[in-house]
Amino acid sequence: MNGPGFRRRRAGRGFAYYDLDGQLIRDDDQLDRIRGLAIPPAWKDVWICPWPNGHIQATGVDVAGRRQYRYHDQWRARRDAEKHERVLEIARQLPDVRDAVRAGLRTRGLGRDRVLATAIRLLDLGAFRVGSEQYEEENGTYGLATLKRAHVSVRGERTFYSYVAKGGIEREVEITDRPTATVVRQLLERPADAGEDLLAYQTDDGEWRDVTSAEINAYLKEISGAEISAKDFRTWTATVLMAATLAEAPPPASKTARKKTISAAYKVVSQQLGNTPAVCKASYVDPRVVDRYEHGETVAHVLEAADEALSSGGMADRDTQKVLEQAVCRLLSA
Repeated sequence: MNGPGFRRRRAGRGFAYYDLDGQLIRDDDQLDRIRGLAIPPAWKDVWICPWPNGHIQATGVDVAGRRQYRYHDQWRARRDAEKHERVLEIARQLPDVRDAVRAGLRTRGLGRDRVLATAIRLLDLGAFRVGSEQYEEENGTYGLATLKRAHVSVRGERTFYSYVAKGGIEREVEITDRPTATVVRQLLERPADAGEDLLAYQTDDGEWRDVTSAEINAYLKEISGAEISAKDFRTWTATVLMAATLAEAPPPASKTARKKTISAAYKVVSQQLGNTPAVCKASYVDPRVVDRYEHGETVAHVLEAADEALSSGGMADRDTQKVLEQAVCRLLSA
């Protein structure tokens, strides 16, 4: 940060903090606030906001050379609420997005629209991170846009993805979907000199172009006409899965049982997304799902009806997903 702020310096086994005048901070309230920010010891060039109500409370550079931030709890809560409300609005538009994706998948060849439509379908079905060329280069970790052909295999209508995701997590994903499998098989069978990335499309002049994360996000906005990103899919997937997992759990007999159920549900979601329960709670699952559960409100009745219809042949998997998502929308809007 370029503005005035407190500074941190190493002192023995810990740190000392200095105010705007360069004087050692001794005030207990100030020190409690600073320590409460839990600034990682490894951060360098640490800047600390001198005011307790600033929306950015601290910044620093991590061991990878990236600028990191600590935000005020109330500011973060407001931003998170706005994010989840925006994702909820996007969820109501997903049927139209999926229609556009299906139309793209019906085109021939491995042109831009068909390959990008496949990318969106994979985001929707596999809860992938979109990935970053920078993360691949610096950390050797992958997301959808940076997956290699070597990470992927196809058997019939099933596609399998095995790769190292963000944070060094080994991720295994299996997707059963005929349109996706058809395109992925063709992508794997393209000439060896067409690049090692899974996602690439052929231009009008016959050249192969690797798909980038920016291109995936741009295509999402193009087919939706809205400010929607790949991460919104993961956020919505996490929220719907959390709602379904809580709905399937037996009614809690006590507060302790309820807490255990919630904790177990976060673990289920984190395994699906390939991260940790803490990250799911902080960044993905809409907290209103848990709040509704704590007040006895779930989508259990919808799941039961959908399961009966599915088992009797009266509903397809796609319809089940649509009904469940509509129920989650109503739950969050109540």
